[in-house]
Amino acid sequence: MKIVTDKAPTVDVASILTRDEINSIHEYTHHYPQARAASLDALKLVQKRNGWVDAAQVNAIANLLDVPVTDIEGVATFYNRIYRSPVGRHVILVCDSVACYLTGYEVLVTELKSQLGIDYGQTTPDGRFTLLPICCLGNCDKGPAVLIDEDTFGPVAVTEVAELLEYYV
Repeated sequence: MKIVTDKAPTVDVASILTRDEINSIHEYTHHYPQARAASLDALKLVQKRNGWVDAAQVNAIANLLDVPVTDIEGVATFYNRIYRSPVGRHVILVCDSVACYLTGYEVLVTELKSQLGIDYGQTTPDGRFTLLPICCLGNCDKGPAVLIDEDTFGPVAVTEVAELLEYYV
């Protein structure tokens, strides 16, 4: 009988993660009863360097935390703010919840797509912006709402889109 394991292949973690990342991830594990609980913190930390997390980094995190790679993959794919492919310098998340939909989401997203020249899931040719939908920003009383990087805006009028985009060089 063959035993199937989803254990991450052993990798040289130090060749994939920086020394600071490794130290910080070790520090995170001391805050939780199980190392696995530091998965999201580790993914967010690693994403800060390049803007996204690749397969080698997921493997390295799994090795460092001594958990199955599928556990880290599960966390990475569950959270919509962990990016598994390259994104622009600025990520624009447009809330498409019912509240934002009722307050002008369609007009706003059409204007964003027009001014950026891209559709959802795409990045501008200059690498400046990536446009993505998000199911809720928790800003329901100020819809339609947009999150750019860590900045929440709302309500956003179509006439404000150009000025808003210019703020993010």
